[in-house]
Amino acid sequence: MHLADLLTYASMSFAQLYDLLHERAVNELSGFNFATIFGLIAAGFSIVTYYMKTMVLLRIVDIIASFFFLAYGYFYPSYSTFALYLGILPINFYRLVEMRRLIRQVRHSANADQSMLKPFMTKRTYKKGKVVFRRNERAYEMYYVVTGKFLVTEIGVTISAGQVFGELGMLAPDNRRTSSVECVETGVVLTITYDKVQELYFQNPTFGFYFQRLATERLLQNMTRLETMLAQRALGTG
Repeated sequence: MHLADLLTYASMSFAQLYDLLHERAVNELSGFNFATIFGLIAAGFSIVTYYMKTMVLLRIVDIIASFFFLAYGYFYPSYSTFALYLGILPINFYRLVEMRRLIRQVRHSANADQSMLKPFMTKRTYKKGKVVFRRNERAYEMYYVVTGKFLVTEIGVTISAGQVFGELGMLAPDNRRTSSVECVETGVVLTITYDKVQELYFQNPTFGFYFQRLATERLLQNMTRLETMLAQRALGTG
């Protein structure tokens, strides 16, 4: 307490001094409680973020907490707190928009078809009887069939227009072909190198999820064929 305040208080009557101190106490106490309420609410929302299981909900709750921290910093006042959360708030908004955009891209990729590969591919023609690649060869590219037909010789499966093949070589150990493919009807294919696929995978989330779905579908198809072959053999031996 300053000397000037002591002299002011000394010159007042008891009633004036009581009124002045009471007014100051009420103002300070009410202001402190007002800011404290915002601070407690903000802290509560911050604690809730630790229980969030998804990033979108975490960002939303953190945005709410930031607004209450801003109110706390303004009314307390704590300008460092206010400035801190004034900077954090737009970052949370940006990340929330980014996550929402990624979710839309994932949903879009689930409905995408093979035609999304075309802008990144080059044309190549194969004559009937031409072997596209053989099993255990090093794999460098995948293919999209525009016209013609191609046969996976080991399992007798025909690949026709609109289908993709050769993608499993990118996932196989040492990038080796898992089967041989031969052209059985002259046609045109579009090719794309694995290097380009990797580039698109990391640059474009839609393509990345599309490629994962494509490879998973092919693996599931192969498993179904294998189960069918084993069942047929069992019936034959039975």
